[in-house]
Amino acid sequence: MESNETDAQHATEDMTPELIARLRDGNPAAGVLLDRLYRDALVRFCWGYLNRIEEAEDAVQDVCYKVLASKTVPDSFRPWVYRLARNHCFNLLRSRARRTDGDGLPAASQVLEQLTGQLTKLVRHERQSRLGEIVQGLPESQREVLRLRYVEGLGRAEIAEVLDLTESVVKSRLFEGMKQLREQADLNEDT
Repeated sequence: MESNETDAQHATEDMTPELIARLRDGNPAAGVLLDRLYRDALVRFCWGYLNRIEEAEDAVQDVCYKVLASKTVPDSFRPWVYRLARNHCFNLLRSRARRTDGDGLPAASQVLEQLTGQLTKLVRHERQSRLGEIVQGLPESQREVLRLRYVEGLGRAEIAEVLDLTESVVKSRLFEGMKQLREQADLNEDT
């Protein structure tokens, strides 16, 4: 992302509490802008916890309702909404664990993009599977900070706020997670 695009995104994110107030006052354009800013990222984020796209979309709807029902919206909206989403996903997972409907988790291939060519699909699937296995081998605390940083694009301070950690702990987990990923990737390349 170019510097101007990043600056524009941060400026818009800073306006989020105002956009929510406008939406509450009945301004549909504010809702469209909020949806464009946060929906896809929150669905992807929730999907990472829930492993079911339908549940992730439903979770985002629930989180949006909670945001609109909240009496106050903090200035640091982005980490706050990610924390809301994370906690909501954990609640759904606890509820799912109590159910016995037998639904299995989706295959990793469901996350892959639609590609042309069978060989291309096979190679990408193999690489994604290997990376997924390596990432799954990391401790949950490292997987979570890596996902927030590299998939969701949150900064260390925002991650610290989402996870209720110090920034130095986040930095350490990012470092250790990346170190282990590199080591595992190197080992897999040698075999």
